[in-house]
Amino acid sequence: MSHSFPVRIFYEDTDMAGIVYYANYLKYIERARSDIAEQLGVDQRAMRDEDVVFVITRVEADYLASARFGDRLEVRTIHYAKGAVRWMFDQEVLLEDRVIFRAKVTAVCMTTSGKPRRLPAKLRSQLEAAAQ
Repeated sequence: MSHSFPVRIFYEDTDMAGIVYYANYLKYIERARSDIAEQLGVDQRAMRDEDVVFVITRVEADYLASARFGDRLEVRTIHYAKGAVRWMFDQEVLLEDRVIFRAKVTAVCMTTSGKPRRLPAKLRSQLEAAAQ
C-alpha cells in the first residue's frame, strides 16, 4: 500500500544553520505512519487497552540532502505486512519531487510486556488484500 503525507518546515524544526535538525526526519516519518494507521482504522489507544502495541525495532536511514525553514515536504510511504507480527515501511521524504531522506522501518506488534503478538486481523487482511 502507498501513502502520502505533507510536512511544512517551521523555524523550530531547524538548527542554528537554518537546516532541518536530523532527528526531525524521524518525527516526520513517524507522523506519516500514525496517519496511515488512522486511515486504516487502527485504533492504537484501544489496542493499548487490550495490551497490544507497535514497537519500532529497526530503522535504516539515509540523509541525502537538507531541507530548510519554509520548505514543504512530502513523506511517501510504501507499507506491507511481513510475517504475522511485522509491519514494514519504506519511506522517503521529498523536497520538490527530489528524495532528500530515505528510511526502512520495521514495526513489530507486541504486548506491553514485550511478547510478540499477531498484527490485528483487520489490519492484516487490509495489507494482504492490497498486496494482491
